Amino acid sequence: MKTYLAHLALLIVGLTYAGNYLVAKGLMPDLIGPSGFIVLRVIGGGGLFWILRGALFAGGKPWDRIDASDWWRLFACGTTGVAANQLLFFNGLDATSPVNASLIMTSNPILVLGISSVLLGTAITSRKVLGIAMGAIGAIALMVLGGQSNSDVSSWQGDLMILLNATSYGFYLVLVKPLMSKYRPLTVISWVFAFGAVWVLPIGMKQALAVDWNAFETADWQGLAYVVLGTTFMVYLLNIYALRIVQPTVVSIYIYLQPILTTGFSFLLASAGGRDYTSDLGWYTAACAAAIFIGVALVSLPARRSN
Repeated sequence: MKTYLAHLALLIVGLTYAGNYLVAKGLMPDLIGPSGFIVLRVIGGGGLFWILRGALFAGGKPWDRIDASDWWRLFACGTTGVAANQLLFFNGLDATSPVNASLIMTSNPILVLGISSVLLGTAITSRKVLGIAMGAIGAIALMVLGGQSNSDVSSWQGDLMILLNATSYGFYLVLVKPLMSKYRPLTVISWVFAFGAVWVLPIGMKQALAVDWNAFETADWQGLAYVVLGTTFMVYLLNIYALRIVQPTVVSIYIYLQPILTTGFSFLLASAGGRDYTSDLGWYTAACAAAIFIGVALVSLPARRSN
């Protein structure tokens, strides 16, 4: 039963992330600037993590005591996992299409492997080298060909920021792993958001203060709540829950859902009279997506055991 609940949690995460591409894109930049949006996410989502942490330990339970040697790692996780990751993602999403962004994000397992090999000395087999090459070709080709298409919904600059965002998140996943096994996950996430705020607030506060809240309609408030409460707060908690039951490799498989669901949601939005983010989809998009998917599969799938 717990396994089924974990997969249900991951499915909800996939659906929420896929919807986030369109919801956040619809609010930027007319209502909220991308960097200002991240300020709201960090203050809202991060604040909720600290409130939840305080509520759980209000009964006298001891809080995790952070070793002095781990503070630098928490700061690095806040820098890569919140500040650089979220700022690059929303600024990149503001400049490119949700479909392109979701496709490039699937390269995360490839980036994690490459970063692990550099920082941790993780061995890379020839099959995984081929996977890294395939994924890199797919992501770079998507940026180059997309930049030559004169599209009004995507750009190579936005695609590049999404790729840098995925790279930053890859560093975060490698850096945070020993902390997650040493401390309570909620403790780690709370501090990661706190240190991320050190960078986010001075960068995005001007845009956050410039938001005209009187211009918000009901749908806009709902979209803001979706991003802050759903994508930032709920998704992190559901991922923590799932990781306690299933292996990280199972969690990573669900990343394939994002471009599929995002493309489907984009078609639904266009058919309902909204902006058409699928107008520049073509053969090269499918080819680049196939290269990225094959690359991730070569990197992620376990090698067959010899008899």
